Amino acid sequence: MSLPTAAVPRVSFAAMRHPGFRAFLVANVLAMMADNIEHVISYWMMFQKFHSPALGGFAVLSHWLPFLAFSVPVGALADRADPRRLIQAGMLLFITASLGWGWFFLTDTLEMWHAMLLLVVHGCAGVLWQTASQLLLHDIVPAAELQSAVRLSATGRYLGVLVGPAVGGVLLLGLGPAHGIVLNSVFYLPLLLWLWNAPYGPRFRAPGAAAVTRRAVKGFGDIVQTMRDVAGQPVLVSMIALAGAASFFVGNSYQAQMPAFAQDLGHGDPGTAYSMLLAADAAGALVGGFLLESVSLLRPSARTALFLAMVWCVALASFALARSYVLALALLFVAGFFELAFNSMAQTLVQLDAPAEVRGRVIGLFNMSALGLRAFSGITVGIVGTLVGVHWSLAGAALCLLGLTGILVSRTGAARTSSRPR
Repeated sequence: MSLPTAAVPRVSFAAMRHPGFRAFLVANVLAMMADNIEHVISYWMMFQKFHSPALGGFAVLSHWLPFLAFSVPVGALADRADPRRLIQAGMLLFITASLGWGWFFLTDTLEMWHAMLLLVVHGCAGVLWQTASQLLLHDIVPAAELQSAVRLSATGRYLGVLVGPAVGGVLLLGLGPAHGIVLNSVFYLPLLLWLWNAPYGPRFRAPGAAAVTRRAVKGFGDIVQTMRDVAGQPVLVSMIALAGAASFFVGNSYQAQMPAFAQDLGHGDPGTAYSMLLAADAAGALVGGFLLESVSLLRPSARTALFLAMVWCVALASFALARSYVLALALLFVAGFFELAFNSMAQTLVQLDAPAEVRGRVIGLFNMSALGLRAFSGITVGIVGTLVGVHWSLAGAALCLLGLTGILVSRTGAARTSSRPR
């Protein structure tokens, strides 16, 4: 049963009191910045070379399909193995992708199949990183401060998204795409090296925690079993369903199509307009994260998360149909704010309610839904965009999600807060 609100002290930026979390957060921000630098440079180069909305759709598909296929198996592996090593493996794949892009740009030999292969490598790196990182948070901070850690981690992710386009633009213009993306591989190293001896993971857990029974890894069979495990927990079901619907219809597919939005809005230099549109979305999320964390707003609740998601849908649909560049920037800022709010709240509820013995699997199932189903948003926004235009495809996808989220609100009922103490 939930604790009374008065009995739960709320401390702003509570997770930041732990040195280990601070180091983890900074290293993750750098890695996320590098991830987005790679997106900015590679998406721009692909657009310039191929002018293919379909390839932009494939960029979304290949980036997120590994989450759909491997999130739960990776979560199961993280339940039994050291999550630090899984994160390090992800960093090595990221470095490989950046160096690969650099080689093809430098030699001017990039072909479409090269781009597709590197996009897949990048996607596989992400699934190793994200799922294991979320599980490792439980070792870095105590349960009472997990909400703060999740929200700050999400804010840090968007800080990387905000800084990434700016740094990517500087590298693109100052060093050129080849040398810029090769230099980008260096930003993955801090997380890779810090995790080598970081005092977290199975070997450092208290004896009682280490004694929890761990199920054998069963590969794809874990997906069905984990669905059965959460079926009787309304909060987990509603948050996983929300994350899946948001990912399926919208995800981050509009970011891959942002060069086209920048060109259509016709505001000055398209490269600058492209970076500013990406930055506006991330800036809204960054402001939202710091504001919500500093004043301890919005206690985690399933219905609150659903209503926040509905506002996000309205902001995105409005952006898609906007014809003013300034209005588009403002709407993306609002969208970023509410995306951070509902996503971090949904993830917090899932991590708090997940049973300890299958926590990695449940987090993996959430990531499969929240990230893996983004693969199909490459179809709903990218591929459909080739037929009706990306403006109408994004607006239609956002409105479909708005309707489905309204249905989830009507069915949430009494499942409003986490069943576990804060």
